[in-house]
Amino acid sequence: MSGGTPEGAGGAGPLSGVLVADFSRVLAGPYATMLLADMGAEVVKVEGPDGDETRTWMPPVRDGVSTYYLGVNRGKRSMALDLRDEGDAALGRELARRADVVIENFKPGGLAKFGLDFPSVSATNPGVVYASISGFGSGKGAHVPGYDLMVQAISGLMSLTGDPDGPPYRAGISVFDVMAGNHAVIGILAALRHRDATGQGQHVEVNLLSSALTGLVNHSSAYVSAGVVPYRMGNAHPSVFPYEPLPTADDDLIVAAANDRQFRKLCDVLEIPQVADDPRFARNADRTANREELRPILVERLAQRSATEWFDALVAVGVPCGPIQTIDGGFAMAERFGLDPVVHAGEGERAVPSPRHPIRFSETPARYELPPPELDEHGAELRKWLATPQDQATQEDTRG
Repeated sequence: MSGGTPEGAGGAGPLSGVLVADFSRVLAGPYATMLLADMGAEVVKVEGPDGDETRTWMPPVRDGVSTYYLGVNRGKRSMALDLRDEGDAALGRELARRADVVIENFKPGGLAKFGLDFPSVSATNPGVVYASISGFGSGKGAHVPGYDLMVQAISGLMSLTGDPDGPPYRAGISVFDVMAGNHAVIGILAALRHRDATGQGQHVEVNLLSSALTGLVNHSSAYVSAGVVPYRMGNAHPSVFPYEPLPTADDDLIVAAANDRQFRKLCDVLEIPQVADDPRFARNADRTANREELRPILVERLAQRSATEWFDALVAVGVPCGPIQTIDGGFAMAERFGLDPVVHAGEGERAVPSPRHPIRFSETPARYELPPPELDEHGAELRKWLATPQDQATQEDTRG
């Protein structure tokens, strides 16, 4: 540890005892620090006097609070600091000096004037793991604002999303903010392991465009490895068939028979086993090349039953498929499968329903002790803790 944790903080978790100074806002950074908090880290969310922008992003709301904000900020303590004020900036520097992890998503170099950039923080805290999230890196792209929608456009994702003859579309979520947040967590955990082994901290840099290009996986590989620029195919897959929605007697059903064995099982359930033996459809490459001949055969059989009936019959034999649902249906399905997808962050009247942490630990389960904080909710106690000499603060934390 670099300086203990605030009095009253603590709890089980694989990251118990790790102090995170969170200077991030909006989505990528707060999502990352929420995951760290779930795993036991003590996260101090430093906000400006007006608070995180997502506090005002509404509707929808719960008890007058933006659900956007609630969705990525459980498990944290909030402290409002105006870094333009030297006294508040000094508190921010002291927090960073004591922290094991500092995470920020200011414009690259934007914290230097407050003495909160990596060189400044590491000068007084050489073991710090300092994570920066930007849109386009800290080099020649540092001046470009980083927003998920921009990166969806610039990376090529939108060129792949939508009908072949229609306009490009954005994904329904800020997919690269979430991906960059996950990459930040991976980088932080790797750097903490290095620090535990050597005592040395380091600067971990994540940017949305790099997250996007690696996240486009097979499409990126098609271009980098073979010079192929993928194009928009609606819901179809360029390399696999069937791997798309197909109509049934009522609703569309996603069918993802991605290998020959799964395709044969699909044909057996559809009572057309001879189709799996047809040379036009025997191998995946054949099915992909002859998809326009195969599709009507499958559609004709799927029209005999409902999407729900086919789902139960197909998954029973191991054929990947699924009905197309709204989000409430997704949570209902998770409940059906015993995944317990909803947890409550906090207790009593302050408890906020929230999606469960995505990782299950057999020995150190995720924790949900604190609800998303109100602006500066813990400011007084944190200011007192930071004003206490470090040795004394560590002793008080140990006694607590």
